[in-house]
Amino acid sequence: MIKIANGAYTYGTQTGFHDVNINVNRGDAVCIMGPNGSGKSTLLKTIVGLFSLENGKYTFNDQTIDKKFLKDSTKTGPFYQKFGFVFQNSDIQLFNTSVTDEIAFGPQHLGLPQHEIDQRVNDCLKLLKIERLRDRVPYHLSGGEQKLVAIASVLAMNPDIIILDEPFNGLSPKYRELITQIVNQLHHAGKTIIISSHHFNQIRSLVDRVYVFSEDHTITREITADQLEEMPRFIDYLDNL
Repeated sequence: MIKIANGAYTYGTQTGFHDVNINVNRGDAVCIMGPNGSGKSTLLKTIVGLFSLENGKYTFNDQTIDKKFLKDSTKTGPFYQKFGFVFQNSDIQLFNTSVTDEIAFGPQHLGLPQHEIDQRVNDCLKLLKIERLRDRVPYHLSGGEQKLVAIASVLAMNPDIIILDEPFNGLSPKYRELITQIVNQLHHAGKTIIISSHHFNQIRSLVDRVYVFSEDHTITREITADQLEEMPRFIDYLDNL
C-alpha cells in the first residue's frame, strides 16, 4: 500500500529526513516516534503528497508518487481522497463559522447529495461525542474540542488512511483517552492508521508496529508490537522521547 525506499527530503539546506524506509499495509496501525525536529511531520506530509521526495522512491498501491504525479490534477484527486490528515495544530485546519459547517465542508466539495452530507455530519458528531458543539464556532472551542472537530472533519470524508500528527499534544488526559478510543474504533473498522506521537503508552495497545527516528533524521528502528512487549525498558524510552 504505502512504501518508501531510501526516501529523503530537505528544506533548502536543512534536512527533513534521509535514508528512510517504511512499509504500511492496508489495515495497519503504525506509530512514528522520535525527538522533536527529527522528521516525523515531514514524513507524514510526504505520505499525503504535500511534499515530494528528493531522493528515493515512494509508491502508493504500486503507483509512483513523485513530482510529476503530484502535478497531474487528473491523478491527484483520487490519491488525496484516500487520506485524512489531522494536523498537529488543529486550529490551522478549522476555518468555518460553525462545527456543523466545518464537518460538512469536505463532503460538500465531493459533490455529495445533501441527505448524505447531513448523515455524515450527524454520524461524526455522534462518534466524536460532540453533538453539543454542533452550533459552536470552532475557534472559540478548547484545544481538546478543536482536536475532536478536526478529526470529525477528516472522518466525514471517509478516507481509507487516517494520519494524525501528534494528536495528544497539549491535551488533558480526558481528551487523550477519548481520542485513543476513537482511533481504536477506526482501526477495528478496517481503517489504516498512521500516528506520530510522544505518548507511546497512550497508544501502545493500538499499534502493530513502531518506526523510530533518531536525531540524525533517519529511521533507526522498526519494532513490532509483539517485540515491544518483551522490551519494557525500550517502551519507557519511547514514552520519554
